[in-house]
Amino acid sequence: MPSYTPPIRDLQFILHDVLQLSQSGLPGHAELDRDFTEAVLDAAGKLAAEVLAPLNAVGDRQGCRLENGVVRTPDGFREAFEAVKEGGWTAMDCDPEYGGQGMPHTLHAAAGEMFVAANMAFNMYQGLTHGAFSAIHEHGTDDQKALYLPKMVSCDWTGTMNLTEPHCGTDLGLLRTRAEPQDDGSYRITGTKIFISAGDHDMAENVIHLVLAKAPGGGEGTKGISLFIVPKFLVNADGSLGDRNGVGVGNLEEKMGIHGNATCVMNFDGAKGWLLGDLHKGMRAMFTMMNEARLGVGLQGYACAIPAYQAAVEYAKDRLQGRAVTGAKNPAGPADPLIVHPDIRRSLMDQKSFLEGARMLTLWGAQLIDRSRAGDADAESLISLLTPVIKGFLTDKGFETAVLAQQVFGGHGYIEEQGMSQFVRDARITMIYEGANGVQALDLVGRKLAAEGGKPLMALFEMVKSFSREHGENEALAADFIAPLKAASKDLQTAAMFFMERGMKNPDDALAGSYDFMHLFGHAILGFMWARMAVVAQAALDAGEGDAAFLKTKLATARYYMKRQLPMTATHLARISSGAEPVMALEAEAF
Repeated sequence: MPSYTPPIRDLQFILHDVLQLSQSGLPGHAELDRDFTEAVLDAAGKLAAEVLAPLNAVGDRQGCRLENGVVRTPDGFREAFEAVKEGGWTAMDCDPEYGGQGMPHTLHAAAGEMFVAANMAFNMYQGLTHGAFSAIHEHGTDDQKALYLPKMVSCDWTGTMNLTEPHCGTDLGLLRTRAEPQDDGSYRITGTKIFISAGDHDMAENVIHLVLAKAPGGGEGTKGISLFIVPKFLVNADGSLGDRNGVGVGNLEEKMGIHGNATCVMNFDGAKGWLLGDLHKGMRAMFTMMNEARLGVGLQGYACAIPAYQAAVEYAKDRLQGRAVTGAKNPAGPADPLIVHPDIRRSLMDQKSFLEGARMLTLWGAQLIDRSRAGDADAESLISLLTPVIKGFLTDKGFETAVLAQQVFGGHGYIEEQGMSQFVRDARITMIYEGANGVQALDLVGRKLAAEGGKPLMALFEMVKSFSREHGENEALAADFIAPLKAASKDLQTAAMFFMERGMKNPDDALAGSYDFMHLFGHAILGFMWARMAVVAQAALDAGEGDAAFLKTKLATARYYMKRQLPMTATHLARISSGAEPVMALEAEAF
């Protein structure tokens, strides 16, 4: 079965050499020097590699079980969950007032990548709790925060988000779950929710459900939706657990992947719940959790492909197959290793260049969140613009990367014995949940581009222009990195202008090109990330500093992305420019 090697060196390069974590000027960041973050990441990596990764195949093989109303997790999960809790990993960037460590979200994301890569299904239990914590932290009353958050920070209690119902997914205006006000200020919640990740399990004392429901007087559509806190066990005023609430698991979903996570049908039968945030304003509160989840899923999208890539590299170096066309590279053996063949190199370089670029984008996005939490409105606007790109592009390409890794194994990749199919199956859900990627593309084109009069997009263009001007005269960078970046940025601007000119006249022109635009945007922004990394690596080499082999590898990988992947922006622009006509040409009956 595949193992997992934590990429500590690359994480440190991004955090300190590129993002300059300790020099960011943000509160509490100055003490985050290399030694400190290396110690944190080493500890997280050891837990990921030695405890979580060995349980990945166990969770996939055993799955979860529903026994007499109790969800049982796979063997070893409970002990691993205790290890995660004892290490304080559930509380890294949470508010110290409620037991958190108050570390930057950027460092939380770096550690989170390793936990997801090691065991994505397992990490979802604490990941969803973090999102529920954030929603209550931002929208809850002081009493609600004091009652729930300390136990959620420690993951003694875990959290969920309950949106989807059997008859509606993205269109939440159709939901039927009802909330009836009670004399004591609570609500009776009645309805059924489906696809609830970590909906119930045996690793925590309580599960705190955040449930979307309609209360009287809210009207139709999403404007009438409210958000409620509905605990599995009622919580007494002193924080002790009371009676079982009227919420239970109706069924466990049989899924393609993430078998180690309990995906539940949740039945609310007059369950007692309490309003979170303002009445009939539940979408605003839920989107606090949803936006965090979308960024987390973007991280999942690439992170779960990392061990697949690592396994493919190892296999390509060991598996003997054919001879190199330029002459035998292993003359003493019956054949050469797979890695000598150019097409295998192409596949591995596609994987490597995407994964390292995605890591840089995700950690930059996390730093933007840290800046926004410190009051930087521009950073908040920029991460809002980037969220559908991070979620949609990174999960599409992450799944593609997992498939490429599986393909390196040939027929052996299709055999469960090798463990490669799990990475493909687990990666597939990231393209679907927290808003399917088609919805992400529509959100990007329909809402995010025009947000604040287009100010965030213009700011991003200016950021790329300033970067290009600053480094455009450097002979070591200009042709390989700056010129391709400028071309990709121009394609992105042209596509955005097409939507502005055509979208109002014929909205289908914009919507038919939205998915291509999300990918065009994704390639352009990864090109920017690679150019930033290349500038830093080249400067270190010129100064004779750092690990020369690592830096040269980084530059070679950057050149590959610029030459072999970034030109896809032109293809996506051509598709966008064709408008809606070829997409909408057929009548429905013709399909």
